[in-house]
Amino acid sequence: MNEALAGQNLSGPRQPGGTASTPSEPTAPRQVPAGGGKPVLLEARGITKVFPGVRALSDVDFTIFGGECHALVGENGAGKSTLMKVIAGLYQPDGGQLLQNGKPVHISGTVDARNHGISVIHQEFFLMNHLTVAQNIFIGREPKLPGGVLNDDVKLNKEAGELLERLGVDIDPRTRVGDLTVAQQQMVEIAKALSFDSKILIMDEPTAALTESEVQTLFRIIRDFVTPTTGVVYISHRMEEIKAICQRITVLRDGQFVDSQPAENLSINEVIQLMVGRKIATDIRPEPRQASEPILRVEGLSNGTLLKDVSFELQRGEILGFAGLMGAGRTETARALVGADPKTSGTVTLKGNRVNIHQPIDAVKLGIGYLSEDRKRYGLILSQSVTANIALPSLKEFTKNGFLQDDKMARVAEQYVTSLQIKTPSVRQLLRNLSGGNQQKVVLAKWLQRDCDILIFDEPTRGIDVGAKQEIYDLLTHLVKQEGKSIIMISSEMEEVIRMSDRIVVMCDGRVTGVLDNAEATQEKIMTLATQFETKGN
Repeated sequence: MNEALAGQNLSGPRQPGGTASTPSEPTAPRQVPAGGGKPVLLEARGITKVFPGVRALSDVDFTIFGGECHALVGENGAGKSTLMKVIAGLYQPDGGQLLQNGKPVHISGTVDARNHGISVIHQEFFLMNHLTVAQNIFIGREPKLPGGVLNDDVKLNKEAGELLERLGVDIDPRTRVGDLTVAQQQMVEIAKALSFDSKILIMDEPTAALTESEVQTLFRIIRDFVTPTTGVVYISHRMEEIKAICQRITVLRDGQFVDSQPAENLSINEVIQLMVGRKIATDIRPEPRQASEPILRVEGLSNGTLLKDVSFELQRGEILGFAGLMGAGRTETARALVGADPKTSGTVTLKGNRVNIHQPIDAVKLGIGYLSEDRKRYGLILSQSVTANIALPSLKEFTKNGFLQDDKMARVAEQYVTSLQIKTPSVRQLLRNLSGGNQQKVVLAKWLQRDCDILIFDEPTRGIDVGAKQEIYDLLTHLVKQEGKSIIMISSEMEEVIRMSDRIVVMCDGRVTGVLDNAEATQEKIMTLATQFETKGN
């Protein structure tokens, strides 16, 4: 292990140094991590935040230096987003204080944070779907026509277009945000944050929905943004990205500070071990399996726009991976298959019988569950409890004499909270109060409760930390090996596809360009197939 970790206790986080003070009280002087002579843009000292039933942060220190991109890492529920929301003024701390230029500051909200030079790109999008891209970027700051009453839409769209062009994003600023893909909405969030004259830019999982080329564009923007008087806080579960773009890494675990080191001092495995307190196996492939009869066969699936004659089969008891670049048609294939989007042609054969799936309820009745990549829009009701969300597809099972059996629903929810290690103070907790990774586990729980034979996982580990990823990998393996489920897994991470899939379907430009057995699959082969675009005239 690296000498920087010598003497570190990896079995648990640092114990709090004492009782945290209220935000208005001065805290005891603490040792600020060495910044190599770089100026301190913001310092958080002894931050504590308590929610009903859970202590989200306990005596946490964090320092943002000028001239660097600073990674904040930890498992889901470690407190990363909570700490950033305290810094951004969305939450008020129950203990500790924030300092700028060595003096305590009180940040009362988003506008106040921007006045202090702080902008945030949240993991959860703060966009208004009914407004255009330009209106979302400059909302509240729209340029006005002479007279100062009416908005100057021409100038508004021009300025938004210039900003998007700088990002390297081909989006018409007049497009309604609700009509954009998740990846495009993410780029709008980034554009909105960059439209402010910020000194500190906080990015919470900014690349979760981006393609590799979009990630490289974002990295260029970060490097251009960082100067001796500006800095970036970068929250991500993608270790390779952190090592590529960040100069410092701070680790949180269970709401407490663990360590802060220059990125060059820590290997990826050491960072992961600090995050989870244990070693995580990497570079694993599934054991070879015997081919079995197909449980699902899709032939000639088209949707009149992107999809062109998509055909594949899913064998009983296998994980069939879908790989490809953004826009290849993977998600569109899944949505057309389950009836979420209309198809213009194609047949679906389930267990040897032709079936008609016109809407998602048809798929559910046939034992096909679809876990959308956009869990907040299509997979969950954030205003409802953990219990209600888990029971949602199976309400008939929990109904007696026309009334829902709340106690039975709660008991089942408790079982899944335990088995999936969902971090929540109660099954009555609202979904909006859970971290992204724990929300994803609730989506898994509701389809496990429905007991579907076929499960389609669209980006199952998007926004989930390495520890929770391992838990989901173990769960998927258990589902196919012990419970006889068949799984389609769509993922943008080639390492994940290779690690988990028995066979891999590769798509490009709405077509299937190849199917690989795991034993022959490599990232190079997948990328070759993923870039086989049709030539004009074909």
